[in-house]
Amino acid sequence: MDQRLETIKKSIRDIEDFPKPGIVFKDITTLLNDAQAYKALMEHLYDRYKGYELDFIAGIDARGFIFGAALANMLGVGFVPVRKKGKLPSTTISQKYSLEYGYDEVEIHLDAFRRKKNAQVLLIDDLIATGGTAKAAVDLINKTEALCVECCFIINLEALGGTDKLEAPVYSVLKV
Repeated sequence: MDQRLETIKKSIRDIEDFPKPGIVFKDITTLLNDAQAYKALMEHLYDRYKGYELDFIAGIDARGFIFGAALANMLGVGFVPVRKKGKLPSTTISQKYSLEYGYDEVEIHLDAFRRKKNAQVLLIDDLIATGGTAKAAVDLINKTEALCVECCFIINLEALGGTDKLEAPVYSVLKV
């Protein structure tokens, strides 16, 4: 394994039985407060995406903002937040997605990608589990006539099959 990936992997803490019994929560706060690990992650992502000719990076509320905004700055492209319903101040479009019990909804500004047709967009978040939020975010990107060129996740919980729901290429830094 690439030394940077090993550094990243070692920096993520497992929390047993959170948020409920039987769940092993992947805590990225220990990645964020480890300057060496965070730098390794951001350099890894920069190296991967520097040749993609991206126009924007879209980050999913809220941890996707941490990685997406930093990477957008490194690549010299715009950052677009994909927010939970009711958090954006201007005209938005939204997409519902299923939860274990009920539904939730995410939205972006209608002009999030500056109305650039076929804007090349990277979607990023900290983790993919069942894939509902990520699928909704990809659908939103496509509704604006932009193109989600790839979905990037720091951690992919493979057993939950979330990446199978996505109609875009997927890259996962770590697979669990």
